[in-house]
Amino acid sequence: MNFAPTLDVNVNPANPVIGIRSFSEDPELVTDLGVAQIQGYQDQQVMATAKHFPGHGDTDVDSHYGLPIIEKDLETLFEEDIAPFKEAISAGVDAIMPAHIVVPALDDSGLPATLSKPILTDLLRDELGFTGLIVTDSLGMSGANVVPPERVPVEAIKAGVDLLLNPPNVELAYESVLEAVNSGEISESRLDESVSRIVQQKQDQGLFDDPYQHPDGLDVIGNDDHLSQATTIADKSITLVKNDNVLPLQMKDDVLVVGPNIANANMLEEHLNVRGFNTSIAHTADAPTEEDINAAADEAAAHDVVVIVTHSAHLSEQQQQLVTALHSVGKPVIVTAARNPYDVAEFPGVDAYIAAYGNRAISHEAVAKILTGEVNPQGLLPVTIPDHYEFGHGLSYHIDATYMKTFVSQLEKSGRLTDRTVIRTMNVHLSAVDHFEQQERSDKVVQHMNSFLQMIDMFTRSGQINEDVAQVLEAHASEVIESWEEG
Repeated sequence: MNFAPTLDVNVNPANPVIGIRSFSEDPELVTDLGVAQIQGYQDQQVMATAKHFPGHGDTDVDSHYGLPIIEKDLETLFEEDIAPFKEAISAGVDAIMPAHIVVPALDDSGLPATLSKPILTDLLRDELGFTGLIVTDSLGMSGANVVPPERVPVEAIKAGVDLLLNPPNVELAYESVLEAVNSGEISESRLDESVSRIVQQKQDQGLFDDPYQHPDGLDVIGNDDHLSQATTIADKSITLVKNDNVLPLQMKDDVLVVGPNIANANMLEEHLNVRGFNTSIAHTADAPTEEDINAAADEAAAHDVVVIVTHSAHLSEQQQQLVTALHSVGKPVIVTAARNPYDVAEFPGVDAYIAAYGNRAISHEAVAKILTGEVNPQGLLPVTIPDHYEFGHGLSYHIDATYMKTFVSQLEKSGRLTDRTVIRTMNVHLSAVDHFEQQERSDKVVQHMNSFLQMIDMFTRSGQINEDVAQVLEAHASEVIESWEEG
């Protein structure tokens, strides 16, 4: 069972808990991608759980630490927040996880959805027709603890919950429910309903006949094909939001990479270094101190370009101060947001801005490819950045023969391309393409770039260039051909 996907529609930039866990601010996009994820899981016999019903996307309070209240009217709730869950139910989602949020338009009792019979039974079961499992979010979160600890599991079951997730005190939860059954507050038939749903799900999954996964099945995890697909997805997701002619980076530049520890800026620095760039790293605390900021500013003065990796800086005044201080040094500043894409709203004057949507190695490598021009960015913003950038905004580089010659030079300087014959042949070929581009001879450009592709294939088969370099050059050449064929 997987407690995913997240079907929250993130319309609030100040949301401290959902953010990139949501697909988008667009209910239709959230629905399409969420249902596809559900179908993907369930096609592979993994139970999916749509969360966090009836929608945690418009909060500015983290339900791990407080109790969010959603002040929306019914029409907006159904059009914006509940719509993806309706489609998930139609698609046969196995389970739904309610949120620890208060929604007065659905239940004016002040109880969170987790403990709300009007939301879980009257709306989710009766009105929307959901017959699968209802599993709580962690009961250790503050948003669930609005009644005494012994009452939380009882009220959840009375509201319509089937499974209690992570009660802080399992023995207390068990004894409290047992006492409620013995006293008649919870009927045995009510428990039987949940047991029946749980058993039915297990039976549908074949867990009674074959409860264990064969060890050989684990070989598929992290296999080369899956890692390759993940890399492609990451490369395509990165969004170049702003570029004042500072990207791609130039090989001659000394690059300082700065960021709070939580952003894993060291991973980006390593991937730039592997690509032959002269780099240094400056770490800061997650909330950079004045000492961190001053030290980073001093370091920035000794470099040509500064790359700052942020992590939800729109919610961190200290990270905002870090970016402002480094920008004031007077060197080009490139910010890459390793979590929520809204950070640029706090420092719109930076020279370039990239939304990476993640702080793991695969995202940092994808950003490094964008920064160095290895990959042409094609990601689009899934949300609006208020007063700055619209939903769907995204920039790309203009790939032409001159761009490709510069990139070949970078490959040579980084040691990724070493055969002098190959380098000379490529440059001669690209110079000819550049000549025809200047003359706007689209037929000649396309003809010569197709020949370039054949040449790359020949050099790859002979072992003069490796597969990774070949794929990059082929992608660039194909973009040149496509742009001239489209006119």
